[in-house]
Amino acid sequence: MAYAINDQNKVRVGVKASRTSHAELFTAFEYGEELSVLLTLREEYSADSAEIRLYCDDTGSTISIEGEKKGEAFLFSLKTEEICPEGQSFGLFYYAFYTPSFTVAQNEFGEGFVIAVPGEEVSKFQLSVYREGTNKPSPYAGGIIYQIFPDRFAKGKGAPVKEGAVLEKDWYKPISEYQAGPGMPVKNNHFYGGTLWGVAEKMDYLKELGVNVLYLNPIFEASSNHKYDTADYSKVDSMFGGEEALKNLIEKAKEAGIEIILDGVFNHTGDDSIYFNKYGNHNTLGAYQSKESPYYPWFCFTSYPDKYESWWGISILPKVNGNNDQFVDFIAGKGGIIEKYCKMGILGWRLDVADELSDKMLDAIRDRVSSVRKDGLIYGEVWEDASNKIAYSHRRHYFNGGQLNAVMNYPLKNAIIAYLHHGDAEFLYYSMRILYGHYPKAVSDLQMNFLSTHDTERILTVLAGSPEADHSNDYLAHVSLTEEQRKSAKRLLRLAVLLLTTLPGMPCIYYGDEIGMEGYHDPFNRQPYPWGREDREILAFFKETLSLRKKYPMLKDAYYKGIGHDNGVFVFDRFNDRERMRVVVNLSDKPYKVVLDEDDVVCFAESGQSVLGDTLVQPGNYSLLYFKE
Repeated sequence: MAYAINDQNKVRVGVKASRTSHAELFTAFEYGEELSVLLTLREEYSADSAEIRLYCDDTGSTISIEGEKKGEAFLFSLKTEEICPEGQSFGLFYYAFYTPSFTVAQNEFGEGFVIAVPGEEVSKFQLSVYREGTNKPSPYAGGIIYQIFPDRFAKGKGAPVKEGAVLEKDWYKPISEYQAGPGMPVKNNHFYGGTLWGVAEKMDYLKELGVNVLYLNPIFEASSNHKYDTADYSKVDSMFGGEEALKNLIEKAKEAGIEIILDGVFNHTGDDSIYFNKYGNHNTLGAYQSKESPYYPWFCFTSYPDKYESWWGISILPKVNGNNDQFVDFIAGKGGIIEKYCKMGILGWRLDVADELSDKMLDAIRDRVSSVRKDGLIYGEVWEDASNKIAYSHRRHYFNGGQLNAVMNYPLKNAIIAYLHHGDAEFLYYSMRILYGHYPKAVSDLQMNFLSTHDTERILTVLAGSPEADHSNDYLAHVSLTEEQRKSAKRLLRLAVLLLTTLPGMPCIYYGDEIGMEGYHDPFNRQPYPWGREDREILAFFKETLSLRKKYPMLKDAYYKGIGHDNGVFVFDRFNDRERMRVVVNLSDKPYKVVLDEDDVVCFAESGQSVLGDTLVQPGNYSLLYFKE
């Protein structure tokens, strides 16, 4: 059994499930499992009795269970069917241990213990129970995702330019359309002419990278270049090549062994949509035009027609009522939008602002995707720990309720960047401990792990430490990294890609990161892919590092265990019943000697330095040690 142990090693806490291998690594368990919780006390903290108190987050009730004393330890037996709320096959719980003289709970690092006097408020351990039959292993787990902003990747044979759109004829010209100042409007109607035809022509390139899932930013009809202001869900935007181009892309992708995930923007539409029709540009009776519109119940007006709820107060993005039966059925009902594109051959969806979608909508999307594709995937845009997320005063049950397969792993991105910037191995170590422990294993294996996205600065710019604070968009639109900044950032980027490849989940490459594209915040992180002007050195180490997933198949779904953190050195294991890989990354200023057990026999070794040497990892380098039983 594995234990959570604090620095003083005063107590140990372990949880083991009846039917789950390596369950002691996790705090999330399937409904129907019986759990054994073991609390081990050292002699100076001995007690004659102890109880565990579980606080049910869903009901606010408390369940107390007496422990069975076994030497210096107490064993607590929990049945998930009995602790979950009546009539509900999932739940979120927090617990601590209580003896007559002290309390044992969790410390701020998600492990160890806090010893407090009785009655004192303490931080509690987390325990999740998820619906039986959900969070099952996926054949796509541990693969490689590639994210594309369609207007900026590749032109292909092109497509007609819509009225009102401004087409930039020079593919390599820096972005010139941006906000003049914070909060000021921008049309977002400048296009570079990227199409789905163009994406289809790059399948060989994506296959060489090892990509098996392609994530496309929105492709539905809309007036903007980003397409988050949907005008018509039933149509693929004509400037991207329309539905014919999507079908061709799906066909070419499948030939290359690549599946496609679409961006589902179901929390809001555009005000210039067939549903809202604020400007009368469409041959429909929109909600803005009349209360008699069939779409009127979809939206929330506070003073008709000019005052209505919108996403973050942005009036061009009127918010849709996710509990409206008509809208939910339109999106996720029989013959609806989800079914239309799933039947066309896509693998699944990335749900924009998942925190703002109703449970009714999430449940309906899950059911509809599953009805078409048993292996279909649903990702959520969630920026925090999704296992215990509270959004708008409402606890979400993304995994416990079986709504999502995984989420975008922003906490991991932040932890990796903090480590590379400041050598903060401790923060990365404990972030991984908490995230990996809180999520079901099947979720961790599918997590979308990335270094940058269309919503964040480019990773190379971030790693260069080039600050954007107090600079205008006019400045950011034209500034580039210095040669020295870029050289320094590339050294760190090697380690970032190594971590992304060897940690649990699916490495997700934002188009152009693999060839060294730079860029500050939106829209400067959305420059066109500079075909023919790639940084070949960066591309080479991306390909080489990502190929580890193919060379060592265990990395796709092996268990994770943090081994240690020491002054900038981060060490962890990936393992299964037959194999183990030890990963050592050294951001300290001294060589780090890898200490192995006497019976460890290294079968293969990879290293970021030219020679592995006497198991010494030099500053700024890494080593992978592979063991086979």
